Amino acid sequence: MGRSNTLVRFDWAIKRLLRNKANFVVLEGLLTSLLGRTIKIDRLLESESNQEDANDKFNRVDILAEDENGELMLFEIQNNRELDYFHRMAYGASKVVTEYLNLGDPYEKLRKVYSINIVYFSLGQGKDYAYHGRTEFVSMHNPSEVLQLSTAQRKAFGFKMPSEIFPEYYLLRVDKFDEVAKTPLGEWISFLKDGEIPVSATAPGLQEAREILRIDSLSEEEKNDYYRMMENLRYQRSVIETGRAEGRAEGREEGREEGLAEGRAEGRAEGLAEGRAEGRAEGRAEGRAEGRAEGLAEGRAEEKITNARKMIAAGFPAETVLETLGLTAEDIK
Repeated sequence: MGRSNTLVRFDWAIKRLLRNKANFVVLEGLLTSLLGRTIKIDRLLESESNQEDANDKFNRVDILAEDENGELMLFEIQNNRELDYFHRMAYGASKVVTEYLNLGDPYEKLRKVYSINIVYFSLGQGKDYAYHGRTEFVSMHNPSEVLQLSTAQRKAFGFKMPSEIFPEYYLLRVDKFDEVAKTPLGEWISFLKDGEIPVSATAPGLQEAREILRIDSLSEEEKNDYYRMMENLRYQRSVIETGRAEGRAEGREEGREEGLAEGRAEGRAEGLAEGRAEGRAEGRAEGRAEGRAEGLAEGRAEEKITNARKMIAAGFPAETVLETLGLTAEDIK
C-alpha cells in the first residue's frame, strides 16, 4: 500500500517538526522564496515571546531563527482574528531587538530582525496576499529623496540605507490567495492555504516539506498531538462562527428596532412639516377668499351710499332712492 500524501498543517509543523535541525530546509525554503535571496538557518533561539503554553490553545505560533549572518527571523502564525494584530507585530519585533542587545553593548551591535507573519484571517484592507514593510526616511519636501547613510557609516556598518538597521515586516494573508501559483512564493502560499504540495512544485523547500510533513510519518504521540490541535481549531471556528451568527442576529434585531424608532420619528417630523405647510397654504387660500368677499361687499355698500348722495342731491324723493338702491331709512339718514 502506497504512502499517504496527506500533510500536517504548517502551523503545527513549525512547533513540532521544523525545530529539528535536519528539517531546517523547509523554513529556509520559505525564507528564500519570501526574501528573494538564499537563507541558511544556523540555529533556533528562545525568546520570551515564543515560550510554549499548553493551556493556550489558540495562541499564535512563534519560532525565532538565526541565519548564518546573525540576522534574526521571527515567525508568527495566527489563526484567530485580532484587531490589534499590527500592534502585536510591532511589539514582537521590538521585543526581539531589545532581548538580543546585551546591557552595555553599543547600539551598533543591534541585530537585524525580520518579522514573518502568516495570518489565516482578513487583516487590514488590500487586494494582495503578500505585503512587505520597512522603515525609510523620506524627504518632506522632495518625496523622491530617501535618506542614506554617510560614507563613514557605510564603511563602519557595511550597508548604505538606514532601513537595513530597522526591523522589516512580511505579512502573508493566506485567505486572500485565490490564484494559480506562478512564483515560488505563490507555491508556498498555496500550500499554506490548502495543505497540498503538487509533485510539480519547484519552490525551495516544498519537495522536502512534502516528505517531512506526511501524517503517516508521525509517531503515535505526534499524531495524537496533531489531532488534538485540529480538534481545538475546529472548536475555535465553531465558537467564532456561533459568536458571529449571534452577533448578526442581535444586530439585525437592534437594527430593526432602531429603524422603526427612527422611522416613526422621521414620519412624525415629516407629518408635522407637511401639516404645517398644508395648513399655511389652506389658511392663505381661505384668507384671500374671505378678503375678496369682504372687499367686494364693502365696495358695493360704499357705491350704493355714493349713488344715494348723488340722487338726493339731484332732488329725488327719499322713497325713490330707497327703492332704487335697496337701502334702509337708516342708511338714508
